[in-house]
Order: sequence, then structure tokens, then C-alpha cells
Amino acid sequence: MEMVDSERPPAKKNWYERYVLPFFAELLGTAAFVFIGCMSVVEDSGKTGTMQPALVHGLSIVPIVVSLENISGTHINPVVSLAIWLIGKMEHIMVIPYIIAQLCGGILGAALTKAVAKSDNFNNSYGGAFEVIQRNEQIGAALGNEIIMTTFLLLVVCMTAVNAETKSNLAPVCVALTVVINVMVGSVSGPCMNPARAFGPAVITNYWLYHWVYWVGPVIGCLICSILMRFVIGGREIRLFLK
Repeated sequence: MEMVDSERPPAKKNWYERYVLPFFAELLGTAAFVFIGCMSVVEDSGKTGTMQPALVHGLSIVPIVVSLENISGTHINPVVSLAIWLIGKMEHIMVIPYIIAQLCGGILGAALTKAVAKSDNFNNSYGGAFEVIQRNEQIGAALGNEIIMTTFLLLVVCMTAVNAETKSNLAPVCVALTVVINVMVGSVSGPCMNPARAFGPAVITNYWLYHWVYWVGPVIGCLICSILMRFVIGGREIRLFLK
């Protein structure tokens, strides 16, 4: 008796679907996220404080993730890819291509923002780049904030989207709400939690003041999350000990 379509095993992915398509999905997903995020900052111009950027950055994650999740996992963030790789849930060969795609997507998203935004608003807000830190005295607090917020975000990503024991269909919503909460309460640094989000507008506007904070903080947060997942709260497939 012939198998009906619903009973057939899924076809094995070819090289294009396995390696090339995820690259473009990450590029387009990151470009969309950065464009929407930058536009929320540029056109708001401080009118609503953190409310509009927080809601826009967070809510935009849901449709982007749902649309592209089955292609690439929709990381749209270099430290998300790095964390998933460090906990053993990503192919080694895909880490660098994902990060390159995300950084290129960040530049593309910021370029699109410049193309459509009002020039005065764009220039005044540095294209949506992170210009919260203005003095050396703020660096410590901002860096600490990026570390804490990124750790929190990545733990939510790993526990709801990757860890087998706690994986949930509500992962996109959980991640989106985490971003909204973090942006609303983390005004000391932005916060960014995503080097691609900071890198794109920095390239387009050539604004690099304290830009390193938005790389070092998220990377440290990524390492903390990975250690917690590998040694403390990860499932049996992830934990290195006490399995």
C-alpha cells in the first residue's frame, strides 16, 4: 500500500538548503530586524523614551522568527549563534557564515534606514546607532548592563528554543518579551545585546564611540550563558557532567 504524503519521511536537504539558504535567511532576517529597530529609534527621536524602541525591537522578532525559523533557526544575532555552537547545537562549519551573514544584514538594514528616513532625524540619532555612553565614567555600568542583559536573553533563547527538556512553541514570544523588558529597563547602555544591531548603523554613520562595549558585553554574556548551560541547567544532551 502506498504511503500518503503526511506519512512520508521528510526529504533530505540538499547542499543549497543546508548551507546556502540558511546564510541568506540570516542575512535577510537580520536586515529586517536592524532596519525596523533603527527606524524605531530614528523616527521616534526620544519622544516616547524607551517605550517605542522596546516594543518595536521585541515585537519584530516574532514574525521574523516564525517566517525563517525552519530555514536557519533565525538567530539574527552573532552571540546567539556563538552560544548555540558552544553548547553543541550547531554545526561547526556554519558558525562563521552565520556571523558574516548577520553582520552584513546589519549593514544592509542600517543602509535601508538611511535610504528612507528623514535625513535630519537620521543624522541626529546617528542612524539608530548606540550613542548612550558619552563619558568614561559610564563605561563600567554600561558594560555590566550589556553582560547581564545578554546573559538573560541568551538563557531564554537556549532554554525555550534549544534545550530539549524545556523547549517550547512559545519560544519566539518569550524571546520577544525578554527583548522588550531588557530595552525598557536597561537604559544605561541601550541595551544592545546584539553586535550586529550595533555594527550596522555604526558602519553607515561612521560612529564608533565606545562601540566596543556592544561587542565585549554580549560576548561575555554569551560565555556566561554557555557555562551555565553546559555545567548547571542544560539538559542531558547539553550538560557535560552529572548526566
